[in-house]
Amino acid sequence: MSNAVIWPGSSSFYTGSTPFGLYDSDPAFAADADRVATYCTRKLGYPIMDVELQDIQLYSCFEEAVSVYAQELYHAKIKDNYLSLEGSPTSSLLNNTVVVPSLNSIINLSDTYGTAAGIGGTTEWYTGSLSLVAGQQVYDMQQWAMATASMAANDKIVLQRIFFEGNPAINQYYDPYIGGSINYQGSMENFGWASYSPGLNFVLFPIYWDIARIQEIEMSNKVRRSGYSFEIINNKLRIFPKPETEGLTIWFNYSLKSEMSNIIANSPYNGNTGLITNPSNVPYGKITYSQINQPGKQWIYEYALALASELLGLIRGKYTTINIPGDETTLNSADLIAKGKETQNSLREQLRADFEDMSRQKQLERKQTENQTLSETMNQIPMLIYII
Repeated sequence: MSNAVIWPGSSSFYTGSTPFGLYDSDPAFAADADRVATYCTRKLGYPIMDVELQDIQLYSCFEEAVSVYAQELYHAKIKDNYLSLEGSPTSSLLNNTVVVPSLNSIINLSDTYGTAAGIGGTTEWYTGSLSLVAGQQVYDMQQWAMATASMAANDKIVLQRIFFEGNPAINQYYDPYIGGSINYQGSMENFGWASYSPGLNFVLFPIYWDIARIQEIEMSNKVRRSGYSFEIINNKLRIFPKPETEGLTIWFNYSLKSEMSNIIANSPYNGNTGLITNPSNVPYGKITYSQINQPGKQWIYEYALALASELLGLIRGKYTTINIPGDETTLNSADLIAKGKETQNSLREQLRADFEDMSRQKQLERKQTENQTLSETMNQIPMLIYII
């Protein structure tokens, strides 16, 4: 320890003094580097006590403190805005960009559900037809796709829609099965609707009459007529009732499993590269030190001091005791390391809590609370009575 380099009391920063040189070219960083070195050494006991640190070590602590501040800041911004950032280009830095919330990611996500629901999406639907065979009720659609649609053997057909429905009830207004059909043919001719059977009802009856009529017809079809329907289990299509004649054809829409499960093909970005895909490639670069406000710089000073305290403790820990004239003394390395680590953790937790309070969600909650409080306060103010 007698040969250790002792802090001389001053320093002179120059470009290249820090390990990474991230902020060396920033005049504000260069101006503060020597001030931070002086601040740290004085807080560690200089000049009453020797401080076994060199200027380049103090500069390293300063650079690391700025980088940690930027790390916590940008991580908070990424978490707050990631839903709006995903899929955006990575070509432009977002350091000084105001990220406006958007619904793009939610809309893109809804496309996936739209594919399954048959109301949109990015997966292609193909049209096919199947000739029914008299007496055959079950049809293997997997075999049909391999033989007719040239589907690969390791692929799978996904039936999306079967066109096997009866005529709409609106076209069965005068259905003899339900009885009591009302025929206003003569009146319809007077109105000029001789070939448009429901037209009279639209004019002379309220709309709920039409709805009740449709429900009556649909129930009659379900109870009195044959139940034309189907079921699909493991791509086996079962037709109800069993076909009795040749020449019947049903049409359907289908997709291929390989296309539905293709991540690139189904992406709304169509496999484009250079986009934000995860938090690691959100384009936040090194922070500009000169643009950090005073509260942020004060946090950096204190964090640099905590790093310097830990570093000094590690250096002094090389020797537990040292000899002094007529005696020996014990160094406080353990205390410096413990205090330095504790202060670092405390500062980080404080900074994360501050950034969390500044998140969009917390600010909206705060605004809601303010509005409720203001409303309650206004309700307590007596209203004036005006006599006219």
